[in-house]
Amino acid sequence: MTVLDLERPRGPAVSARPRPGRTDGDGSVQVKMDSRIDAGNAKVFAVYGKGGIGKSTTSSNLSVAFSKIGKRVLQIGCDPKHDSTFTLTKRLAPTVIDALEAVDFHSEELRTEDFVFEGYNGVMCVEAGGPPAGTGCGGYVVGQTVKLLKEHHLLEDTDVVIFDVLGDVVCGGFASPLQHAERAVIVAANDFDSIFAMNRIVSAIEAKAKNYEVRVAGVIANRSAATDEIDRFAAATGLRRLAHFRDLDEIRRSRLKKSTLFEMEETPALAQVKADYITLAETLWAGVEPCPAKPMKDREIFDFLGFD
Repeated sequence: MTVLDLERPRGPAVSARPRPGRTDGDGSVQVKMDSRIDAGNAKVFAVYGKGGIGKSTTSSNLSVAFSKIGKRVLQIGCDPKHDSTFTLTKRLAPTVIDALEAVDFHSEELRTEDFVFEGYNGVMCVEAGGPPAGTGCGGYVVGQTVKLLKEHHLLEDTDVVIFDVLGDVVCGGFASPLQHAERAVIVAANDFDSIFAMNRIVSAIEAKAKNYEVRVAGVIANRSAATDEIDRFAAATGLRRLAHFRDLDEIRRSRLKKSTLFEMEETPALAQVKADYITLAETLWAGVEPCPAKPMKDREIFDFLGFD
């Protein structure tokens, strides 16, 4: 078997937690999951947003925040670049694809330590990886990653699972985590491109919600001094803002130092950011009602945001 074979799932494909009488989201051609590979009793969050908006930084610091309030956390990087967890593990961890290739894709030969790595404060880290560009389905790789975790009983010992999802692209790698997650969190800056991408993500979640349990939890304003445009869009579409993380030098330096914010030298601004992450983790753990979000049409959002 080769990486190319990953795009061709074997056996019957059925959806996880299906809604009776419905097929997958309208127009969907995504790989459907085996119902036996759901995430069990863990609370599952998928973090979305425009490429380069800070999803991995947000995911990693949120994972640490959950661990700081006593939760067992598993972060799954879903981007073939496999850089989601490097601030947690201090390295580019080998991917699930790497591990499978090493055993000629005989998954039964894998050990947990071949693809799961412990990061800062006990956060467990997995990088799904993916096939080379243009050669396979990233969504199937995510599904196989969850299947491996289930087979190794890792989800049974986990309280929180965070999927750090690749940017707003239309492919299985983008959509697959929506089949596992209970809540999707969208990271956005206070600018046109981020909000436009957020609108498209809301549309994707709306389609998946017809057949899966995933719902939008809200938006995290990131790398922005103000939130006026995000708040205006949220009010118009039924979203809520969950948190606001400003564009701080401490956050940029943490990536350069391969560190989470919780490991950086304390400053007043950093103390506030860490407290905000703890509050966000507590809010998400307590449970948030789904947003009744309704996306705008592309032309509508252009007009709404003042595009001329």
